[in-house]
Amino acid sequence: MTNHIVAALQMGSDPRGKAETLERVLGFEQQIVSSGAVLVVMPEALLGGYPKGEIFGTRLGYRLPEGREAFAGYYANAIDLDGPEVRALEALSARTGATLVPGVIERSGSSLYCTALFIDPEQGLIARHRKLMPTGTERLIWSLGDGSSLAVVPSKAGRLGAAICWENNMPLFRAAMYAKGVDIWCAPTVDDREIWRHSMRHIAYEGRCFLISACQVQPSPRELGVEVPGWDSSRSLISGGSMIVHPLGDVLAGPVLNETSLVVAQIDPKDIVRARYDLDVVGHYARPDVFKLTVDEREREGTVFLPGE
Repeated sequence: MTNHIVAALQMGSDPRGKAETLERVLGFEQQIVSSGAVLVVMPEALLGGYPKGEIFGTRLGYRLPEGREAFAGYYANAIDLDGPEVRALEALSARTGATLVPGVIERSGSSLYCTALFIDPEQGLIARHRKLMPTGTERLIWSLGDGSSLAVVPSKAGRLGAAICWENNMPLFRAAMYAKGVDIWCAPTVDDREIWRHSMRHIAYEGRCFLISACQVQPSPRELGVEVPGWDSSRSLISGGSMIVHPLGDVLAGPVLNETSLVVAQIDPKDIVRARYDLDVVGHYARPDVFKLTVDEREREGTVFLPGE
């Protein structure tokens, strides 16, 4: 087995919109090529944006007209899976030879999903994972994913799976992904706290897998020239902290704070087997006679038309 270079692209959504954000992503092409990375994970909601501090005019029991207008603008900045942004990322993947795992806000009908895409250099978009449980008031603007998008896909670096931000806190989600044989755990996020980084080390150690946490980095509201209610205007909205972790929990690269950066590390796939020698939570360390997890991977449509007789 050959060693591989993997990376987290730490950057923030451009406040001007998805077109400008995409241009900034494409601007990393030479760095990706120079690094030799065969896998690049990008932050949660990078294309489409994470509107930290926005309340969308919502109060318990009613919505304000200005909130509806804010949502309409946010919806317009989301992407379609057959749209030009995905095609541009597919082309970037093909040119660099790197599998890309970007976080996007995906439009589907009139609903939005917080989604991680899997883009292969040869096949293009091969899978998506929709966030199962948006956290707190994220549920005002993002729909819930279902089990049909619990993807684990092959890549040059190994089998990839994704858990978006606080999905990483769902023990049964983690168990399901371990059972699917994930080698590299991709964690797009906007959580920049120290406790998050402890969780990332724990998950890598628990699952005995490599882990790439890619966090957005956003300057302070003062630097952006905006007001965020209840926020210290001198403090970063999102300070980053992207990192790459070994299957035994050791940090291989990062965390990088308060700057845009391509965080890079070399990984040895054989380290996964070495690490699982004494702990394979879905193998020799499991007790299926005592514990059993059932995962429903059916797509859940709101309307199902049954054929007539």
